[in-house]
Order: sequence, then structure tokens, then C-alpha cells
Amino acid sequence: MITTQAWADAQVLWDFQQMRHEAKPCSVAIGLGSHDLGVADATVDLYRRGMAPLIVFTGATSRTTEARMPRGEAVHYRERALELGVPASAVLVETRARNTGENIRFSRALLEEAGVPVSSVLLVSKPYEERRAYATARKLWPEVEVISASLPLAFEGYVDSIQDARLVIDMLVGAMQRLLVYPEKGFIVSQPVPEEVRAAYDRLCEAGFTSRLAPG
Repeated sequence: MITTQAWADAQVLWDFQQMRHEAKPCSVAIGLGSHDLGVADATVDLYRRGMAPLIVFTGATSRTTEARMPRGEAVHYRERALELGVPASAVLVETRARNTGENIRFSRALLEEAGVPVSSVLLVSKPYEERRAYATARKLWPEVEVISASLPLAFEGYVDSIQDARLVIDMLVGAMQRLLVYPEKGFIVSQPVPEEVRAAYDRLCEAGFTSRLAPG
């Protein structure tokens, strides 16, 4: 049972994670692998709108995706893009990354090896990962402009699309924890966190939404 307070706190974290960047043409669109094929859909939409001439999908598998995407997240994303009409020549695939830092570093290396000049990146993630993805890219690829993007879904609509409210809230809490602790580890740039967001995060942790917290 998810309480009214937990729903309200999850909404606070959801709203904070949204960067609300305005999409504009960039050198490349990078879709970050996950359990959510909606990331591939959002990336394809940006490509179709002329926001990027090239797509990179990045991601191996995780405990969340190994059954659903046995060939790897990036491979399944690519297959989705081709089904939606994107030409194979416009999609590069990076299949080793197992976390957001590796998504950025390995995608950057792939583009350098392919001789693709990059001055700006449309970084496409799940809606509740926008801010952490942005903070990671700013740390690891500071010389490029980063525009965060995701499917334009409200919180309740996203939960309905995933059909697992507990998983979504656990993921929200995990994303928030990483925003708080990763700067001191050198993984991401630091960003100010409003008191009401910290309070919502603390209440959700106390309520047991902790399955996606990073160890240590």
C-alpha cells in the first residue's frame, strides 16, 4: 500500500528531477539504456524533429533488464528505433556501459573513434533521471553543451506506463540519493537541493522505498 504522503513525496522528487530544458538541434542524441523503451521512443522523436542527425544508444544489461532485454539495452533500443523507421546508418550502439558514468564515457569514446565532432548533446533518459544524467555529463564531458530530454509524461502517466508504482518510487529515491552523495565521490557535479526535496527523500527512505539505493 502506497500512502497519500508517499505519493506526494514521490511527486516532489519527480518534479525536481525534471530539468525542463528546451530541445534544440545538437550534434548527437544519446539514449541512456534502462528498462524503459520510452527512452528509445523519445530519442527517435527528437531525431524525427531534426534535433540530431545521429543517435547513440548505450547500455549493457542490469538486474532490472536482463530478463526483459537479454541482448542488451542498447541493442533493444536500436531495434525499436529501426522499427520506428530510423535508418540503420543513423544509429550507433555502445553495449558495455553498466552505469550512467560509463554511458557517458563510452559514448564519448565511440563518437571520437567514429570521427564525429560533438559540441552539444541531447541526453535522453527516463524522466526521473534527467537531473542526475545531466550532472554526470557535466562532470565527465564538460566541454560540450548538454540538453536533458525525456518523454513528456506526468508522474501518474509514467507510473501507468511502467505498471509498477513501487519500482518507480524506488528508482526515484535511488536517483535522488545519487544526486546527494555522488558529488563527493567525484562522479557528478554538485547541484543545490531544496529543503522540501530533501525532506521528501528522507520520508520515502523511512517508508522503505530503498531497494534501488546505492551501497555504502
